[in-house]
Amino acid sequence: MTRIDPHASHFVWSLPPKGAFSSWGGPAMKKFKPFRAVALVSKAVAAIVLVASGSAFAQSITMASTTSTEQSGLFGYLLPEFKKASGLDIKVVALGTGQALDMARRGDADVLFVHDQVAEEKFVADGWGVKRYPVMYNDFILIGPKNDPVGTKGKDIVQALQKLSAANGNFISRGDKSGTHAAELRYWKLAGAEAANTSKGSGYKECGCGMGPALNIAASSGAYVLADRGTWLNFKNRADLAVLVEGDTQLFNQYGVMVVNPAKHPHVKSQDAQKFVDWVVSPTGQQAIAGYKIGGEQLFFPNAAQ
Repeated sequence: MTRIDPHASHFVWSLPPKGAFSSWGGPAMKKFKPFRAVALVSKAVAAIVLVASGSAFAQSITMASTTSTEQSGLFGYLLPEFKKASGLDIKVVALGTGQALDMARRGDADVLFVHDQVAEEKFVADGWGVKRYPVMYNDFILIGPKNDPVGTKGKDIVQALQKLSAANGNFISRGDKSGTHAAELRYWKLAGAEAANTSKGSGYKECGCGMGPALNIAASSGAYVLADRGTWLNFKNRADLAVLVEGDTQLFNQYGVMVVNPAKHPHVKSQDAQKFVDWVVSPTGQQAIAGYKIGGEQLFFPNAAQ
């Protein structure tokens, strides 16, 4: 009889207890199947070896991405298509782009999907990422009360922010080092209001939050806010908000994807992460991005081939 000692590193063979069989070769002996226990033990050992080898965890990767891609609903549409093609699951951690890059530097992500090209290129140049691939774009828009008390409506984002600063208009900044926040700060700089929050007017407030919460605060307080179009189109709690500034070429919003460098973090699942990168920039992945629409309106525009 085989007995497994949970405290031992080997199997222990012991004789059956006295009286277990009425006689060798008798009816009880016919019911005894010594090889069944061995087979079960072999299966258990195989399962333990499988888990210990790490293959049981090879079917998922972790992606650090932006709140805009997650809150726009894109990943809910896109990732099931990738799983159909690859069999891989992706666990998304939605953060501001700056926080997503920090997460990858710590080795807590396998792949990045973000939208701050300057920061992304530095990430690769510093050796944290293998290569940056352009994936898609949409645009930023200035949202505010429909009656537009400050008079920002038009196509010029810099002029709109200058008016907000001069009028001390209520403005909600994400203030979270996200790609959207980085773009907003660039526009404020162009508007001549970069030194401090006070230069942006007394109505300027930072929430330190994602795109959805920032829109909620703006909706409840009648404030202005810079948003990506994808999240806005998927946002339900609009209250009295409307799009006031759009169409400025400076509002272009590019997204990129990168595998975290395994030379920095050997545990990174770089091969599986590269499968996602290869798929999302392929004609199939690009078509999937173009196919995501809300109310018939396309949210993101693939441009990996450009």
